[in-house]
Amino acid sequence: MDMINREDRISEYLIPHLNNYIFDELSENYLKKAGIADIMTGVPVPIDKKELESISTLSIARNMAMVIGCDPKFQYRENYVAYILRTFDKRFAQGLIAEGVEAAQKNDYDYACIQFRAAMVIDPESVDAVYCYGRACKDAYELGEEEDFIARFKAESIESFEEVTLRRPDFAEAYYFLGYGYINLGLYVKAKLTWQDFIKLSGDEEKKKEIEERLSLLDEPVEIEEGYNFILSGKFQEGISILSKYTESRFKDWWPLWYYLGVAHMGLGMPEDAIDEFKKVLTISPSNIETMEELIKAYEETGNQEAVKKYRNKIAIVKENIEKDRLEAVKSKSEKLS
Repeated sequence: MDMINREDRISEYLIPHLNNYIFDELSENYLKKAGIADIMTGVPVPIDKKELESISTLSIARNMAMVIGCDPKFQYRENYVAYILRTFDKRFAQGLIAEGVEAAQKNDYDYACIQFRAAMVIDPESVDAVYCYGRACKDAYELGEEEDFIARFKAESIESFEEVTLRRPDFAEAYYFLGYGYINLGLYVKAKLTWQDFIKLSGDEEKKKEIEERLSLLDEPVEIEEGYNFILSGKFQEGISILSKYTESRFKDWWPLWYYLGVAHMGLGMPEDAIDEFKKVLTISPSNIETMEELIKAYEETGNQEAVKKYRNKIAIVKENIEKDRLEAVKSKSEKLS
């Protein structure tokens, strides 16, 4: 899926980088002289406030790339891409990828993501841009602190690596990072299959040894995931039989274990047992909205309206705090870039 049609989860974190740009239209004389009147008449172009005295064809193209990298669905995206391709060609995207790689090496992952996204818009066939974007998103969320930021960049990263493996099935490194992405989501069966593909494809013996060691530790998580899947498919007793084996194991503080046990007991009409298990989840993951929603259902089953009200209020507070944190993160980034 190309950058334009895929879900865009992180624009709001990147758009503040455009605070130092103004937009103005090119003169009619310039448009005619450059032979671009058909695609740029009435179209405002981005100008970096620091470059007001040194505007050039290249700087205009770079600024356009900056805009569509921050917001691939920008109103004049098609005009900007047409300008870049007519003035230069698709190789312009290669320069953006090189700049993005250099930025990533300096831990400037915002700028790296912007360059890779722009390259993906300008040259939708570039698998290298997609892979580098996945890497930059991965590195960004590993350094992130705010929960929503981490979730959004993680989803972008995993989707990018998945796209690379579909478009280039022999791209070993994509399988390497995708496996770790699946581990982070608790998708152990997918991680196992993905890493097995990596081992078949890779010639990097050191990384293959690393992944072989990781695979040797996946037997129990894979069985636990099998238990989850039984429960999700309505086979509650089969799921409980598997998951119950791990409640006193090294996985006892793994909140999904208790969550799915709670779901299973709700499915079997045992809300009291489910309540105990959902409460266990909240001792491990106190702001887990999904679990609180399940607790509300369980308490409604038992007729405990006071508890229903309590957890509805908690959900409202958690959601409010999440939104405050998200807005504060965006505001903070915007202020830093002003």
